[in-house]
Amino acid sequence: MPPRPSKKSLVLAVFLFLLALCTCLAAGTQFAVAYQQNQAVSMDEWFRAFTLFYKNPAGLVAGLPFALTLLGILLAHELGHFFACRHHHIRSSYPFFIPFPSLIGTFGAFILIRSPIRTRRALFDVGASGPLVGFVLAVPALIYGVLHSKFVPGLADPKNAEVIYGNPLLLRILDAILHPGISPDALLLPPIGRAAWVGLFATSLNLIPVAQLDGGHILRSVNPWLHRRASLILPLLLFLVGISGFWSARLWNVWSFWGVLLLLMGFLRVAPIHDPTTLDSKRRWGAFLTLLVFLLCFMPAPFFIPPTSP
Repeated sequence: MPPRPSKKSLVLAVFLFLLALCTCLAAGTQFAVAYQQNQAVSMDEWFRAFTLFYKNPAGLVAGLPFALTLLGILLAHELGHFFACRHHHIRSSYPFFIPFPSLIGTFGAFILIRSPIRTRRALFDVGASGPLVGFVLAVPALIYGVLHSKFVPGLADPKNAEVIYGNPLLLRILDAILHPGISPDALLLPPIGRAAWVGLFATSLNLIPVAQLDGGHILRSVNPWLHRRASLILPLLLFLVGISGFWSARLWNVWSFWGVLLLLMGFLRVAPIHDPTTLDSKRRWGAFLTLLVFLLCFMPAPFFIPPTSP
């Protein structure tokens, strides 16, 4: 078993988690107030939430459902990677959160892998464990959110909304089952449901089968040749989709940035796999499951900010 990470890294991990808790509390408070006001988002409340840290900290309690749900999903994701590394005797860091004062409160979390992954089976286990565990926690939270969502006509009207959120396939399926006949664009998720939405969004980004993303690890464990080709072709496609997004609200223009970033990641050196033993049947089925999870979570346009009227 590899040695545990140092106590210094544990202190850093706890510190970053607490910072992320603060930024997520501010985001969650905004979502709670916006939900009460039948809005998807309220920028005024988001700015006001940060003043609560020194004016009225008790007012941030409203942000706990969002913050704890989102941080729980992200922590489960990273602990899936962490314990898979421990199982395969791979050195890794503790999960590090990335606090950021944004509408969702964080840029996610990550672990640092400090020793080579030498087998295809270990590569699959490390890559797939995080998204699958995070997805398992996100689904009940999303079901709760759909059950407690509000019907708000005109919610996605560009004339009124500050931000319009996309709907992943899983959310559309749940809406069709639990709220038949109602467009998902008119359903307002409560903070717990929005946190699950963010968890699905993060899962879909991680499962893009490119470079050293989780999806890239999974595809490389299945077919290294296909992984090399995908790491060149998919970033270019994402870049083109992002460029198209400047003219179409159905596409996300930030995909162009992701395309360039992933293309650069594809040129980073990765350690060779010394044991090329192919995946067993259970892991091949697991690879298919991660593809299904990706399709259920992916959104062509996760966010859309309507242009302001002149």
